[in-house]
Formats: sequence, structure tokens, C-alpha cells
Amino acid sequence: MIDSKVSHPKIVVIGAGSLFFGRQSIWQMVDSKYLNQGTLALVDTDEGKLSKMVRLAEMVAKENHVPLKVEGSTNRREVLKDADFVVLSFAENTVKYRGIDCQVALKYGIRMCSGDTIGPGGIFRAMRELPVIMECVKDIEELCPDAWVINYINPSAVHGIALSRYAPQLKTFALCDSHHMPHKKAYYAIRAGIIEDISEFNEEIDRKFDFRIAGVNHFTWLLKAEYDGKDVMPKIAESMRISAGTENDGGDTGAKALYNDAITYELYHIFGYIPTCTAHTKEYVRYWQGLGKTKDVIPPLSIWETEDRYQRHEEMWEQVDDFLSGKRPIADYMTSFGPDHATDIIENMVGNLGKRFFINTLNNGAVTNMNDDAFLELLCEVNMDGIKPLHVGEMPRGIRGMQELVLDTHELTAEAVVERSFTKLRRAMLTDPLTNSIHDTDLMIKELLELERESISEYWYE
Repeated sequence: MIDSKVSHPKIVVIGAGSLFFGRQSIWQMVDSKYLNQGTLALVDTDEGKLSKMVRLAEMVAKENHVPLKVEGSTNRREVLKDADFVVLSFAENTVKYRGIDCQVALKYGIRMCSGDTIGPGGIFRAMRELPVIMECVKDIEELCPDAWVINYINPSAVHGIALSRYAPQLKTFALCDSHHMPHKKAYYAIRAGIIEDISEFNEEIDRKFDFRIAGVNHFTWLLKAEYDGKDVMPKIAESMRISAGTENDGGDTGAKALYNDAITYELYHIFGYIPTCTAHTKEYVRYWQGLGKTKDVIPPLSIWETEDRYQRHEEMWEQVDDFLSGKRPIADYMTSFGPDHATDIIENMVGNLGKRFFINTLNNGAVTNMNDDAFLELLCEVNMDGIKPLHVGEMPRGIRGMQELVLDTHELTAEAVVERSFTKLRRAMLTDPLTNSIHDTDLMIKELLELERESISEYWYE
């Protein structure tokens, strides 16, 4: 039953040129009977990219005979009025600046394979993005104060903390696409040998499989995995150990993809629990920073590959252009993409479907030995009335200590940016688990501020 409050939902996407979300959001807005009676309003400061995405959305809606209304504007204020949901998904020149972050960090002995949530890269991405988020907040408070605000911009936890702390009157949560349900649960069911293929995952298996994941975004852990009352965590770990031997033989060999199964198994062997977002988690710990005095089996982290990322983005825009030009039939669009985490959740809320999703939000007792205001990624019940994190239990000792350090770094980062405090910026950098020298850190801050001046608020230079 569609929630009567939003029978014709209006979803505003700020950052429509985001290829990792924009294309999928179009798919879901057209595919979903709960959403395709509403409005998709696309916002981007790049008029060329915006025009392409608006045309693409209109073509897909027309091809599939749905009455979805499509709007576009380079000025968010023109489309925010009457919004039911506002999705923040922008990132200004993110490939360029993440490349700068990672290369400068490497100069001072810090290796980042992603550089967008922890370490100098995560902190300086917040320096670039969070001021713009807070400007959006002012407009949302004025024009659509009852809208749900969904942050989809990394560092997701930093921005989510800032929204919950500095805009408490708004309804907000933060997302990451790495724990999209039910795909995440099906993935572990396959790893545990419960099923062989995702197509076999069904309601009975879902009910019998008790798996619990929690932690700060990108630093989450599988804390319980029982099927029909039997512990299957060792089976999942063993599958990781077996696949580790062949994981880099082909396919994606980018920095984020290298040695993930081997690292997953190694961390399980140390802590007894399985990291669930290893492509990022390996950047949160010091073991693969190349600081050891002897050679390790798993080599130090590879560095974010800027040029390869530019190439990937170019290929994705070529795909968009092919649909627009007719080189690729627009009829193929709905078989080329699939549901997205954010629009899946919006559909669930509008349709009152009762599904559960992983959301970054306040703990509120879900992890019993962490503070209620700890901002964690948790399985939640979510509807138009609010978010309810589901019970997890205790965060294990050792892992909990690392969680708290990451949270302190994230909270200090949010405070530094919003409060315009250089003291807290420096404190955040020196609290971060990757930094190891006061003098190096001071030089790093100075160098990054200089190299990224075009994208960082002027008050940092006054």
C-alpha cells in the first residue's frame, strides 16, 4: 500500500551527474510502480551533464510508458519546493582531488587505495564536500523542511554525523552502496554454502539465516552468522581463504580490489570476525601501510589509480551518449541497469513495503557496548515515520577500540569543517589511525590546502 502522504513522490537528486547513482536512480524511478507516478528532479551545476541526464530520464520514461515527470535545474532552489526526498550525491572533480590526496599522503608515508573516507583523503574530501552540504541544508530547511535528506556522499559517516548534529530538525540518514539488501545477505549465504546462486535466495533462507553486521561505514564487521542455529562464520572465512589464492588472476585489479579475500581472511584470523567492506577496511588499519621491518605475505596497499578512474568515467559517459544518440537502443536501458540502494529505500518508504536495509544512523542501543549517538552502519526498519536500528549485541573488544578511534576522527572532522576550526582539523588528522608524525601531518595539511585551494572554502586561507 502506497503511503498516503506521498502518493506522487518528488525526489530531488543534487548531483545528477554522478554516474554511480544518476543512471540507477533513473532505472528505479521508471521501474517502480510506487515511484513512477511522481517527479524526478535532477540538479547539477554542470549544465552539459545535467542536460544529458534529463534527456536520458525523459527518453527512458517515454520508452516504458510511465507518467514520470522529469525536471532539471542548475539551481537547486528552483526544484526543492515540495520535495519528499532529497538525495545528496555530488562530488566536484572527485577523481582529480582524490588523486592529489593520495599522492600527497604517499609522499608522507601514508598509503590510500581509495582515499575518500579515512586518512588525509577522507578528511580533505569532507573539507571539500561538507560546506556545500551545509549550504544545501539551509535551502532544504527553508523550502522543504519535511523532506527526508539522504546523504550519499563520502565520507558518508562524517557527513551523516554533521547532518545529525548541526541539522537535528531535519529527517536525515546516510548511505553506502556496499551493503545493499538482500544482495549482501545472499552473498554471505553463498559463501557459507547455504545456496550456490543468488537466484536460490528466498524468504525461508532469509528467515533461517541470522547474520548481523555493524560498525562505522566502510569499517563494518560480520559479528554473527548462524543458519538454522548453526554457526557458519568459519565456513564463510574458509571460502575467503580458498578464493584468496586466485582473486587477482583477472577482472578488476584496481587498488581497491587487490588482495581483498586474503586480507579478509587475515583479519578474521586475528579478530575472529569477518570485515564486510574490505576494499575500504584495509585502508583503516595499519597492517598494509608498508611500515613493517620484514616482508609480509600480503604486500602494502596499492595507490588510488587516478588515470584509470578517468578512463572508467569516460566509458560510462560514452554509454550515456550511445543511449542518447540511438547508437544503443533506449529499449535496452532497463536491462542494462538495476535497483540502487537509495532509490530501493525510497521505494520501500513510499510503498510501505516493510523491508530492512543497512543505513548509517545513530546507534540508539543496537550495539549495546557503544554510545547511543555513535554513528554506525546498521540493519534498520525504515518507513516514512522514521528509522529503527535492529539489535546487534556487543562490539568485540579490539574491534570496538578501533571503531571508537575512527568515530573520534570522523566527529572531529565534522566539527572542524562546520565550526571552521583549524585546531580541530589538525586534531582530526593527528587522531586518524593512518597518521604517524606530527611534523609530517602539519606539512601535509599545508600542502593539501595549497593544492586544493580552488575547491576549499576561502575562510581556511583568511
